[in-house]
Amino acid sequence: MLVAAAVCPCPPLLVPEVAAGAAPELDAARAACTDAIGVLAAARPDRLVVVGPAEQSGRGWHPQGARGSFRGFGVDLGVRLGASADEAADGAAERALPPSLAVAGWLLGRTEWSAAPLDGLGVGEPLGAERCIQVGGDIATRADRVALLVMGDASACRTLKAPGYLDERAAGFDAEVARALGAADVEALKGLDEQLAYELKAAGRAPWQVLAGAAEGAGLSGELLYEDAPYGVGYMVAAWS
Repeated sequence: MLVAAAVCPCPPLLVPEVAAGAAPELDAARAACTDAIGVLAAARPDRLVVVGPAEQSGRGWHPQGARGSFRGFGVDLGVRLGASADEAADGAAERALPPSLAVAGWLLGRTEWSAAPLDGLGVGEPLGAERCIQVGGDIATRADRVALLVMGDASACRTLKAPGYLDERAAGFDAEVARALGAADVEALKGLDEQLAYELKAAGRAPWQVLAGAAEGAGLSGELLYEDAPYGVGYMVAAWS
């Protein structure tokens, strides 16, 4: 059963070494992520599942201790998805983490996560809402007390300089997502428009709908801890418990 969830954005810029001189611009987002992960630890889960968007090569399950890096973003910095449990985990971790789970690994590392064993799941943008919800429901049965760390950005079309340029629909889409995350509104997340999310380059759509499936019937309440679009991309942090 799902007992807690944290929702965080996943830009590599969250990692100060990647952001370099621009790092202070996301200090508030980093602090909010730390607070949200603290809510997960306080829930004393039996297992943590980290879910984030992934391209084809990064989709599927990644074991505890799997390795990722930010070399593709110009920084020779490696991370793990939690501390490696044993040598067997090292051997199972040959497939590199997708960037979203690498960011999650960095966030968990800075909070020194030790509350529960964990694994990661990379989900692709094409994964439909119905399948996302089903996957979430399956995740909620993986242990008596499951926590989720859900990585994903909102629209990338909030300003003229945004990666997806300006789309007038982006602000409204992001506002509804922020409201749903802050209210732990499972039905609203289930009903997100897949095509609109795709057009707005909202990479968090599938992970959020996995969360909705996992939270079905859990009766969790939510709190929105951060919402902004400093680079024309919607970043949101929320905690459910």
